[in-house]
Amino acid sequence: MKHLFFFLWLLTNAAAFSQSPNRLRAFMQQAPSPAQAIPYGNNPKAGHYAQTKDARIYYEVYGQGKPLVVLHGGIVGSTYEMAQFIDSLAKTHQVIAISTRGHGKSEMGSGVPSYERKAEDVNAIIEAVTKDSVLVLGFSDGAYTGYYLAGSHPDKVKKLIAIGAGEWKTGWRTFDNTRQSLFGLDSLYVNQQLALLPQPERFDEWLLSVNHYYNAVSVGKSILGQIQCPVLVMAGEKDQNAPLKTVIAAYEMMPKAQLSIIPNAPHPAFLTNFSAVWASMLPFLPR
Repeated sequence: MKHLFFFLWLLTNAAAFSQSPNRLRAFMQQAPSPAQAIPYGNNPKAGHYAQTKDARIYYEVYGQGKPLVVLHGGIVGSTYEMAQFIDSLAKTHQVIAISTRGHGKSEMGSGVPSYERKAEDVNAIIEAVTKDSVLVLGFSDGAYTGYYLAGSHPDKVKKLIAIGAGEWKTGWRTFDNTRQSLFGLDSLYVNQQLALLPQPERFDEWLLSVNHYYNAVSVGKSILGQIQCPVLVMAGEKDQNAPLKTVIAAYEMMPKAQLSIIPNAPHPAFLTNFSAVWASMLPFLPR
């Protein structure tokens, strides 16, 4: 259990790495068991690539049924963190799990890793996999990408579930992630992630670009107000990355939003209380 809570701390404090090393990767390597766990994000049996304007983006497909896109968190995020969702949703849906640019086996591309670019990456994969519109489930960075996708491609998104993504005002947090801070936290885990990257030599360049973008971005009424599909806005009550007031503000900006707050949960609420998150999601999923 100590591995789990360390991982939660990391996801909640991704801009200020300062904890003891060698625990994140231990969590990532277990549950349900090393022998049975599917290596989401690095599974040749399910893996595919889509070529966008400037990058090859990696994704995996599981299950059958109505298509559903799963988007992980940013910086230290990976498709594997969404394992419980994929396990559960693949029983009834065609799950399209995407490693966003700069993460896992996806290329970084030539431009700023903005939410607009990520939304276009996701759109390209949707077009490659299905002719249908999709449900989107995004966590943190993946939820913001979902907001941009729903706003710019309303014909592609039936519904959106956004976890841990509130109104974002420029400069409200400072992002200064470096290779040194990441390796100081858990060098083995970072090396595992770098081993997946097609261009590991560009990792420092990518981190600088991500920091610059996050420090300048703003997500408010101009983006959220144009989303016309139903949106389930979810967050942990104790989310430090997306404080409760910012989540409620985002909810109020979208015309067809619903709100679910998971009591006493941090940023990755689904890792501390998956049953509550799942129970909130079920009524929202298409029948």
